[in-house]
This record gives sequence, C-alpha cells and structure tokens, in this order.
Amino acid sequence: MRILTFSYVLAALQMGTAHTVFTTLFINDVNQSPATCVRMPMTPNNATFPINDLKSDDMACGYGGTAGVGRVCSIPQAAKLDFLFVEYADNSQPGAIDISHKGPCAVYMKRVESAIQDKAVGDGWFKIWEDTYDAGTSQWCTEKLMKNNGMLSVKVPENLAGGYYLVRPELLALHQADKNPPNPQFYLGCAQIFLNSTATSLPKDTVKIPGYVEPTDPAVLFNIYIPKWPCPALGPALYKDGSSSVEVKPVDRQNEGLLPYKFNVVVTNANWWALELESYSTSDGCKNASKVCFDLTNECYNSAPPTGSKGCRLWEAKCNGVRDACNAGNFNGPPQKNKVLMAGIPSPVGAASSSAEPSSSTTTTSTNTASMPEPSSSTSQSPAMKASFDGRCGGAQTCKGSILLTGKVGRGVADGEVVTDAQVLTVDGQMITVDG
Repeated sequence: MRILTFSYVLAALQMGTAHTVFTTLFINDVNQSPATCVRMPMTPNNATFPINDLKSDDMACGYGGTAGVGRVCSIPQAAKLDFLFVEYADNSQPGAIDISHKGPCAVYMKRVESAIQDKAVGDGWFKIWEDTYDAGTSQWCTEKLMKNNGMLSVKVPENLAGGYYLVRPELLALHQADKNPPNPQFYLGCAQIFLNSTATSLPKDTVKIPGYVEPTDPAVLFNIYIPKWPCPALGPALYKDGSSSVEVKPVDRQNEGLLPYKFNVVVTNANWWALELESYSTSDGCKNASKVCFDLTNECYNSAPPTGSKGCRLWEAKCNGVRDACNAGNFNGPPQKNKVLMAGIPSPVGAASSSAEPSSSTTTTSTNTASMPEPSSSTSQSPAMKASFDGRCGGAQTCKGSILLTGKVGRGVADGEVVTDAQVLTVDGQMITVDG
C-alpha cells in the first residue's frame, strides 16, 4: 500500500487550488485595463474558482455574472479580441493556469438590448471560436494558452449586426473529469461590448446557457489520462459568417457604458472613474472639495474587484494633496488642476480602440483596478443633480453618454432632472452642450 506523506498531500491540495480567471479584454491589441468592461467575481479569495454546477446561472458569465458593470467597450467590425486569463486576479504572481488543468477552449457571443442590464442567462448564445486537442502538437487548448501567457485570441465574425453583445471566453479543465463523482471545471467570464458595424446578420441557431451542456455529456467526462479519440464535441456547432443567419437592424450608436467624454476624466479604475474637482478659492470650498474627494475614494475602494485598486490609490493621493493644501491655508485649487493621473484614459466615444494603454506584449503588469458603483441619488460627486454612473438613461439620471458632473451645474438643474439631447449646461464657467 502506498503511504502519502503530509507534504505530498499538501502539495496535491495546493495544486488543486491553482485555478484561473478572465480579467482583461484587449481590442485589436489595445489593453482595456484589468476588469474594465468585464463581468468577473468580486470576492478575491474565490475569484479564480471554477464553475462546477453545470446547471447554475453561473455558467453564463461566472460567479456574480448576472450583474453588469458600468463600462461597455466599443469595438470595430471584425475586431480581434484577446482575453487574458491569470492564476492570480491581481497579477501578483505569474501564470495563466496550472499545467494539470488540460482541456478545450471556446468563445461565445450573445446579442442583447443592454450589455449592462442583461442578466446573460438563457437563450441567444452562439459559438464563434473553439480549440480542443491538437493532434499535431499533442497539446490541449489550455496548454497553448499557457505558452501564450494566458492570452486567448479570436476574430469577431465580420457580418455580425452592430449592437450590444456579451462575449464569453470559456476554458474547460478535465483533470478531474475521470473522478467519482466527475468534476469537470469551467472557467469563464463575460466582456460587455458595443459592436460598431452596419452589418445586419445574426445567427439563426442559438443555445441556452445554462443548458447548452449537461453533466452527462461525453465532452465533460472525457478522460485525458486514457483518451479515446476523437474528443467529443462540446456545445453547439461554430457559427460562420453568412451561414444560417437572419437579418436584423443594427444599432447605430452606443449610448450606455461610456466615459463622460466632454469632461475631464483624470483617473479610472476598471469601471469606476473620477472627474476633476470643481474649482474653489475659499476655505469652505477647499474643505468641501476635500470631503467630495475622499467620499469618491471610498466609493472606489468599496467597488474594487480582485484585480486591485491602483486607480483608487492615485485618486487618494490627489485627495491628500487637496487636504494638505487646505491645512496649509492654500485655498485656491484644486492643486494640479486637470492633470491626468494615469496613462491610457480612453479616447472620445465611438473610437474602436478607445481604451486604455497599449501593450507591447501579451503579458500585463498589475494595474489594480476597480468596478463601477451603482447610481446613487446621494452621490457626493454630483450635488446638484443625479449622475448616471453606468450610461443608463432616465430614472432621474443625467444619461446620454454617461455624463457625470463633479460640481454644481451653473444653470441650476433641479435635483432629479433628466438631461436630454441638446441641453446646454454651464460647468466651471464653460458652456457644455449635451449632444447625446
């Protein structure tokens, strides 16, 4: 009888906890920054855990994936998308996935009315890419993923109709599929995108998630140690351009999940952002700006996902500067007004590559970002009106392009008033036209 030492058992347990999580979207090789436009688990200690219940709603976009985030990334027609998987959500240690976690990969898409509000579960999903076992190289897709530093790359079908989509990269680890009971492990998440395209096609054949795969399917029970080839197909057939499609009207303009591009965004942290503080020249104005600044700091940290809080720390340092200036009797501010605190703030709305810092390689450093807080009627950043943090219009939010105002609106907009197209506001003495 073989006796296992404690160290051997401990090593085996540690190997069993080496998992992975999708953290970062790249659009045409441009890094959108960690967690931006990405639905991912919000609890750090289990963010990398697999989905084991194939019948749960978690199969759609992961743990907590029925709730959208505040940003929606714009992509051009036929864009190249890359999905970064890492073993540690904050990228504090290298690695994509443990070498024992072998299996296939796939990417699904679902067209939705709202990338933020849609719960992801149910019908409408279609597969645009897959990779299983490569007999030529004797490698599973996950092994290729490791060699590619955790990057999974696909091209969006060229004929897909413009509009909002959820994009779902999926890994299946089969290292415990032969156990009793079997334990196939799914690792997945969803990116929220807006496809800028005049194309009009959508797949006619779609599947439900959960429901597209069952616990008894041969593909999720495949024994990688004693394989019987070929590997069974997992999920539906691939959708290919021009095949089995229906014609729909494309959505011609994105109106949710955008940064407030007519105002000065000085820092972002995943799906959270902050604008420059309102100018002040009195002691009371300085103290109020300091309070507003630190209130926003708390919002940032409280909403930070497992990828981290680098942007929150940068904003907090700015707040410390405001407070120190107030204490020193310097009431003219804010200090270094309109200075952008981080590289890679996205460009104005509509640019396909409108996002964060470019990457010269497929690896990323820990940029520690955070997710968007929900709209709040008492947000300290907008004392004169209710701000839309997520781009959703109506319901007493400023809507249209996710306009977010840092100070009082000079025109005296009433609390709860909805800002609509072509209204003119005065912000810091400048006339701003909200053009939607």
